Amino acid sequence: MAAPKKGRRPAGGQSRPGRALALILIAMVALTGGMFWSGHTTPRLGIDLAGGTSITLKAKAEPGQESAVNETNMNTAVGIIERRVNGLGVSEAEVQTQGKENIIVNIPRGTNEKQAREQVGTTAQLYFRPVLAVTNGGPAPAPSASSSGTPSGTPKPSASTSGSSVGEKPATPSATGSAQGRALTEALKAPTPTPTGSASSSATPKATGTPSPTPTPDAATAALQQKFTSLNCLDPKQRTAAGQGVKPTEPTVACGEDEPGVWSKYLLGPAEVEGRDVDDAKGQLDQQRGMWIVTMDFTDAGSKKFQAITGKLSAQADPQNRFAIVLDGEVVSAPSVRQTLSASAEISGNFNQQSAQDLGNILSYGALPLTFETQSVDTVTAALGGEQLEAGLIAGAIGLGLVIIYLVAYYRGLSLIAILSLGVSALLTYVIMALLGPTIGFALNLPAVCGAIVAIGITADSFIVYFERIRDELREGRTLRPAVERAWPRARRTILVSDFVSFLAAAVLFIVTVGKVQGFAFTLGLTTLLDVVVVFLFTKPVMTLLARTKFFGDGHAWSGLDPKRLGAKPPLRRTRRANASAAGPVDPKEA
Repeated sequence: MAAPKKGRRPAGGQSRPGRALALILIAMVALTGGMFWSGHTTPRLGIDLAGGTSITLKAKAEPGQESAVNETNMNTAVGIIERRVNGLGVSEAEVQTQGKENIIVNIPRGTNEKQAREQVGTTAQLYFRPVLAVTNGGPAPAPSASSSGTPSGTPKPSASTSGSSVGEKPATPSATGSAQGRALTEALKAPTPTPTGSASSSATPKATGTPSPTPTPDAATAALQQKFTSLNCLDPKQRTAAGQGVKPTEPTVACGEDEPGVWSKYLLGPAEVEGRDVDDAKGQLDQQRGMWIVTMDFTDAGSKKFQAITGKLSAQADPQNRFAIVLDGEVVSAPSVRQTLSASAEISGNFNQQSAQDLGNILSYGALPLTFETQSVDTVTAALGGEQLEAGLIAGAIGLGLVIIYLVAYYRGLSLIAILSLGVSALLTYVIMALLGPTIGFALNLPAVCGAIVAIGITADSFIVYFERIRDELREGRTLRPAVERAWPRARRTILVSDFVSFLAAAVLFIVTVGKVQGFAFTLGLTTLLDVVVVFLFTKPVMTLLARTKFFGDGHAWSGLDPKRLGAKPPLRRTRRANASAAGPVDPKEA
């Protein structure tokens, strides 16, 4: 008789369930702790449960420019609309494409909901403005008398130009505060408007023909300097409000993000070039230098404007030799200029592929012949979603109750394992949903709740497959402990195949659909994966441990594993020995 190979566990060998249970216990504690540490102890609710406004926008192109409505431009528009809406303080807004020419914007109920609705469909405002001053993004200390209220600060790393190239370089000393103040004063210089008409007042009836007082350039300069000094770019509301209501012909202040969480604030002159003056822009890899750059081509009119402004900027010291690319009142890039540029330019610096393409898309969007028409604006009340959620939860509770009744009636003691496994799966599902809200923006909507309810049946199916495999082994005459181990490989294959089909269906549904149906597909796929984790790391180890107890091991009548009730055969080895004895010795010749 050949000896078994070393390192290979016999078919009836016992596994080590403690390791698997310890692993899933650690995962549950870590996820639950992370949920409480993040402060998001409840899943984020979708618009149908939280209430708000759903807006449908349809993209329209100018005559002869129908090809502008394409996937790239639509995705760029989605990113800008999402940035614009969330920048207003409307957190957790959902912006996504639907089909080839529609964009769906879901705005949860909030304080700035009305303002967000007004700005959702408007075209992005892109301007090129000269930089007058730049400093860190926090509020500056109050100006002293010697500085005359002039802002100053250390500029962030600027950009250098080589030929038609604009790229990043180390920071150079900034102009002094007085120089910045002179630049601002020059930018604000304007002739005092000549008053027309007359004004009357009940208090001064003889003042007929006297012009009403108007702000002087010095007063406007001081007000803008004060706004620049007090601006705190770390405050999202101040960032959004900084450039609101400012005309392109007026100087303004704005914020720009140097890197995630690090902001600078800018004092900017009147716009010299508009986004529609850009003919094309794209991020691409410069093969010779091995770096990512952003190239810009201007229209004929834009080339003249760009040539004029770069000619002025190239003669200035840093930071007055820089122009800011301002999108919706926020600085997305601020390269410096070393020589006069004309029809084309390239921006180079610390770009990677994603950042270069993002900036190229932003510049292109300002020139796109693409506008959006509001198709529908629907107000969703939380009361309606709450009623539907309540009905869905009642249906889910009824379904879960029926599953538990069936398990108890048919499997008796084994139902304890199934109920515990369902509880573990429900806990993991809840905690992960709560964590996915702030991390990836997952919102629990009504279809997602339906997906979680459907998952109850998928999870219960896995338990039933395993339990029936164990019963089949008991019917063959084996005792419980080897039956648990021998049934597992066959049950495991069936469970994996079944869950793979469910996950594949959920993945396909998630890819080919949009909107709320994706919530159903995502939840179904998530719970299917959790079913595999729970069955492998909880159900099987717990079954192995309970098989060692007297209640289950001896086949108690209420254990659900009673050999007599299952119609078990006599033990296989005893049957073979009995058959061999009854047959007697066999003559080799007859054989």
